[in-house]
Amino acid sequence: MWQLHHFPLCPFSRKVRLTLGEKNVPFELVTQLPWEGRDELWRLNDAGRVPVLHDPARNIALCDSRAICEYFEETGQQASLLGGSALARAEIRRLVALFDENFHDDVVGPLLHEKLKKRTVYRQPPDSRALREAMKLAHGHLDYIDWLVDNRSWLGGATMSLADLAAAAQISVADYLGGIDWSGHEQTRSWYSVFKSRPSFRALLSERMDGIAPPRHYALVDA
Repeated sequence: MWQLHHFPLCPFSRKVRLTLGEKNVPFELVTQLPWEGRDELWRLNDAGRVPVLHDPARNIALCDSRAICEYFEETGQQASLLGGSALARAEIRRLVALFDENFHDDVVGPLLHEKLKKRTVYRQPPDSRALREAMKLAHGHLDYIDWLVDNRSWLGGATMSLADLAAAAQISVADYLGGIDWSGHEQTRSWYSVFKSRPSFRALLSERMDGIAPPRHYALVDA
């Protein structure tokens, strides 16, 4: 069976978990705390980062969330998350990159640094200005998702795709850390509520990090 080396609040690990869930691929979780730097993780991935998907029986290790997700697109039998024409696939990949890079760097990365890493590693309080800036930038990203929802059935087009999974993974971590103000973003909130109701998402909503509790609405499907 596949082993997914992950960190519970890593959005890229969450994207892989959602992909495996949507494709009904069985796996077990191996938690890796990024500040521990275990030799086990470095042996599997020279970059020392999660997610890593490892099959010990076949001595296979897949690294990087995009590479892992596209591996199962090329080898899996379940419904495609990267389908359609070449132009449609290019649009899905563009959005995946937007959420993986821009949304993460503007919103999720700063929230994790201020609310998790500072507390756990440096034993320092968060910088309130950095938190306010991250939440301000989150509004701009949610405005764009509002537009996508208004103009498409799903974020990447007519069907659910890796673009939806990438966005939901990033938003879920930001929401857990209290970095999302949903006011004025009913379109995105409705799309996200539908996504939260999917079986692939349930395990994410039930997990908790020691010492960091999410807002009360976090695990509610209709909130």
